[in-house]
Amino acid sequence: MNNCLVAQSGGPTSVINASFMGVLDEALNCNSYDNIYAGINGIEGILNKKLKNLSAIPYDKLKGLKYTPSSALGSCRYKMKDYKCDSSEYENLIKIFEEYNIKTFFYIGGNDSMDTVRALSEYTKLKNIDVKVLGIPKTIDNDLMETDHTPGFGSAAKFIATTILESYLDSSVYINNGIFIVETMGRDTGWLTASAALAKINGRSIVDFIYLPEAPFSKEKFISDVRQRFEDQNQVFIVASEGIKYENGEFVATSTSSQLHDNFGHAQLGGVCGSLKNLIVESGITSRVKTLELGVTQRSAMHCSSLTDIDEAYNVGRKAVKYSSEGITGYMVAIRRLQNEPYKSDTILVEPSKVANHVKYFPKTWINKEGNGISKEAVDYILPLIQGSPVIPTENGLPSYTMLKK
Repeated sequence: MNNCLVAQSGGPTSVINASFMGVLDEALNCNSYDNIYAGINGIEGILNKKLKNLSAIPYDKLKGLKYTPSSALGSCRYKMKDYKCDSSEYENLIKIFEEYNIKTFFYIGGNDSMDTVRALSEYTKLKNIDVKVLGIPKTIDNDLMETDHTPGFGSAAKFIATTILESYLDSSVYINNGIFIVETMGRDTGWLTASAALAKINGRSIVDFIYLPEAPFSKEKFISDVRQRFEDQNQVFIVASEGIKYENGEFVATSTSSQLHDNFGHAQLGGVCGSLKNLIVESGITSRVKTLELGVTQRSAMHCSSLTDIDEAYNVGRKAVKYSSEGITGYMVAIRRLQNEPYKSDTILVEPSKVANHVKYFPKTWINKEGNGISKEAVDYILPLIQGSPVIPTENGLPSYTMLKK
């Protein structure tokens, strides 16, 4: 028997299931595998033998997952031990692979997931184990090295820009419109926040100030800029990343959640809206300040997804299977941009060691000298990724999503 296994890890996205369906469809069509298994709850679930044979499930019950947000296979944030210090988890994993005749493992995830791909690939080569391992990228943060962009980012950017447009219109109807602050995800990078610049009405950007983690935040300049803009137009619209920092590296967010960390040591942030609101109110600019924290809606809004994003997410899943059929192992399938107008892309193979434990920061050359806006180059980069809208199946006026019974 020659079976394959696919699993998902890390934070969900609107299109992570499209990548999974790309794997499933190509594996069903290529005749390289007898059975396609799903690992439920990522590598953590696999270590607990939570595997499901997808080949035994009628395809009609699975096809709707391509247009369903979140991680249908469940997820985890589990960090495997360094096999050089303790190889027991890897030994257990290989035993499970042998039990289920798994010859190829496809892992869909972000930075930390690619670290798992790297380590497992190294271990199988070191021990001469006949198992191929391939990584499939995902993350709304768009912070993976070696790929032009990540599946999930385009849809999140589209949702953010759309929500900002609608919030701006809603907050612009009064005599005194006050100040509106939107907080986006982005612990280390400002890619998501930068998408706010796409929100335009009559060709004019409606966001006054955009703050990214890559540009040090100055309390004094922030107060001065906001005060001046508010005096000029009686309204200010601000978009800030959750991860913006002062020049000394201290997070602007002051919520108690900023003291928490996940299994990989990443700070759990949130609260920038409140911090910026306090600065504005305490400085006496105005007490009329509204805030909006987009939260997990940024990664689950299939109703506002990008068809380009879905197609690319699906394609990297398919290409991973094609590469495995050619005997390729130990790589992540990345996206290469060929041109912008009309937009075209294809896939390339990159070493996961060049992705894992690295961060692709928003280019500082794309941030204005004031540190509160972005350039046309950034808009030109993001704009092609939000194009197109999928036809989402509906039932009783709502999206008809699919869940995999675990």
